[in-house]
Amino acid sequence: MNNDKQSFKSGFVNIIGNPNVGKSTLMNAFLGTKLSITTPKVQTTRHRILGMLNGENYQIIFSDTPGILNPKYEMQKRMLNYVFSAIEDADLLLYLTDIDDIKKVNENIISRINKLSIPVLLIINKIDLHKTSEIEAAELFWKKTLPQAEIHKISALRGDNLPELLNRIIELLPEHPPYYDDTDAISDKTERFFVAEIIREKIFLNYRQEIPYSVDVQIEEFKEKEDITVIKAVIYVMHHSQKVILIGKNGTAIKKVGMEARKDIEAFLGTKVFLELRVKVKENWRNNPNILKKFGYGE
Repeated sequence: MNNDKQSFKSGFVNIIGNPNVGKSTLMNAFLGTKLSITTPKVQTTRHRILGMLNGENYQIIFSDTPGILNPKYEMQKRMLNYVFSAIEDADLLLYLTDIDDIKKVNENIISRINKLSIPVLLIINKIDLHKTSEIEAAELFWKKTLPQAEIHKISALRGDNLPELLNRIIELLPEHPPYYDDTDAISDKTERFFVAEIIREKIFLNYRQEIPYSVDVQIEEFKEKEDITVIKAVIYVMHHSQKVILIGKNGTAIKKVGMEARKDIEAFLGTKVFLELRVKVKENWRNNPNILKKFGYGE
């Protein structure tokens, strides 16, 4: 580390935005690793996930958050609270949007952002998918809607303009010693958390309609042995009919999820994995405060 502590920069750079605008893709791109799960479905991210990026003279603590939504049940209320807390405790706020997002502006969130005294970067994502005229129209809209925000245009998936954006983030970071001493750590979450997320990602990718949104994954056993890691996970659903669909005829559907998840878990952990999946019913768990707390959803 540089001996001149005042030259070191560190801060919390929180990413917020509507569902499916690419928040997880952006954080993964900055970190150079797949930390947050990504799927084409909305509301894939349910928790607030920190990702650390360490440089010679800086430490950025990125925060990926659930998509902004109008809550319909208790779990979604708690997901939205993660967004509110991300606005409140940021040193630098990244509001991620795309061209189609103009029709889905949440006035409550905009009002909160316009009251901030910290730097705000309005980032228009997916520019590779749209015409110049559409991008210019979006830029004009956001200049009026968030007049204090600095606008950047990127493609998180392709990496367009990301080096420039990262350099600007570093410039805007406050001078501060690193918040985390372990420069090899990339997140505040445990391996168990990410294993559960990988399994949930495969459920999102393999099932349609309400199934992905009715599911939560909990790790009941995580044992590291000499040549293999034994993982036993429980997939919770809300209704017996969902359990039947999740398992599939002769267990073929759940076996497919297990095979796909095991492959990614082995790559993530760097070891051979034995994965056992079970499905249990917990009726209406998304509205039960006690169960939500047990499942790791904050107040």
